[in-house]
Amino acid sequence: MSMTDQSGPRLFAHPLNLGGLLWFTLLLAGSIPIFWIGFVSLAQAWSTAEYSHGPLIPLISLYLFLRELRRLPLPKPIVQDRAPGLIVIVLALLLAIAGNLTRIPDIVTYAFIIWVGGVVLTIFGWERGKLHQLGVVHLIFMLPLPQFVYLKLTIVLQTISSEIGVWFVALMGVPVYLEGNVIDLGVYKLQVAEACSGLRYLFPILSFSYLFAILYRGPVWHKAVLLLAAAPLTVLMNSFRIGMIGVMVNSYGIEQAEGFLHFFEGWIIFGACIAILFFMAVVLQRLTPDPKPLSEAIDLDTSGFGAIAGRLMGIRASRGLMAGAILTLAVSAGWALQQGNDPTAVDRDPFVLFPRQFGEWSGTFSMLDPDIERILGATDYLAGFYRNPEEPAPVELFIAFYDKQTEGAGIHSPEVCLPVGGWEIYSFETVALDMAGTGYGSFEANRAIIQKGLSEQLVYYWFEQRGKRMTNDFKAKMSVVYDSLTIDRTDGAIVRYITPILKDEPEGAADARLQRLMRESLPKLPRFVPG
Repeated sequence: MSMTDQSGPRLFAHPLNLGGLLWFTLLLAGSIPIFWIGFVSLAQAWSTAEYSHGPLIPLISLYLFLRELRRLPLPKPIVQDRAPGLIVIVLALLLAIAGNLTRIPDIVTYAFIIWVGGVVLTIFGWERGKLHQLGVVHLIFMLPLPQFVYLKLTIVLQTISSEIGVWFVALMGVPVYLEGNVIDLGVYKLQVAEACSGLRYLFPILSFSYLFAILYRGPVWHKAVLLLAAAPLTVLMNSFRIGMIGVMVNSYGIEQAEGFLHFFEGWIIFGACIAILFFMAVVLQRLTPDPKPLSEAIDLDTSGFGAIAGRLMGIRASRGLMAGAILTLAVSAGWALQQGNDPTAVDRDPFVLFPRQFGEWSGTFSMLDPDIERILGATDYLAGFYRNPEEPAPVELFIAFYDKQTEGAGIHSPEVCLPVGGWEIYSFETVALDMAGTGYGSFEANRAIIQKGLSEQLVYYWFEQRGKRMTNDFKAKMSVVYDSLTIDRTDGAIVRYITPILKDEPEGAADARLQRLMRESLPKLPRFVPG
């Protein structure tokens, strides 16, 4: 049996092609080591409520692939444009190497999807393979969002859902007040938590709308409407759910916000979103010159899939397939043979030893709520309140240290976290601090004024990253990638000082108070956050 493109009259010439299956199996098996941490990350993400739909995504992608195979004519017997696919495979493997070296599973999972696209292009060739990328693109919906994107999106959706939810409650004649993400009903207060942001509905509904748009038989602009409607529809319906919970709590008690009813309402909203998408499809059909019933407007035909899937057993052993398998095996073998250790462990003292006394400043330490601790995900943290009898108000010092900022762990920016507690950012700027004599010299820090009701606080914070002080969380994360490759370190911390701005107190007085503690405490910081 020939291994070249010239053998056989068709790409899938025989019911069973052992040579082709052997190379295809080697290709798949060879991908496991280099993409392994991505697969582990996916399994962990799929165990959460937000991404529990993940295992269905590859099956739906396979369905889309078989559907395209059935719709299109048989591939050409001779394929000569496999080079673009091999280039994509090489790029994907390089990206996977970078993800493994930096120990960031998200990069590896993105690389895996690119690799799958490259494999499709290699087997079918560029001209035919690019027609089979719809299923590959659909795999994106199985991936968890990067942690910092997820957190910021959660806060945005919590805020929007809270505001619209309160509007629904007020529309029902119920007196209600919103403070941050806390819905105040007078007797009861409801916290719009992360689970109520709507993300657990948004991800599967986006996937469904993508599939729905592909299966819909109609103009392209109809498909675009169905696809783009998913996100605002989900947010609106989730807000309605929050509003209805508020109304029921006001009428029947706080237990209406918990347990089975809360869970059941969630499934009702999910089903309602799907039903509305179908209704939109019916309306769009009415706008066409020759409207079809919904059963004909949606292509749900699966006939012949068994025979189409059987054709995969006849995949030919081309030079492109062999090259892709050898490349993937070589990269995986190389990675398996030289797998590095964990990032270099830094020598530091735990925060339990952090000084409680700085001159006249006396500190008390506290523990965070277990749920907040879990979300923070820090290796070690300090939550200290320092008081000075000569100062009219205390200064809070919070430091969260991470021994590695990869594999899902990482710093949460106060820009994301503060609004959850009902605090609003009144002003925000990056300023230069002169800390001469502390060992830190001059550096930039973020300065914010936050408000909740009539209360105001002054906040200074920055990201302490292996001897560098940074104000932008994205740049801090990019520095983690760079330092992981160059010095094999991914540790880092966030340092935050907060003091209240008292009534009738000049803002400058609060600023001076905060900086006085900063000057006293910074010289001790390197013992706990190494440079």
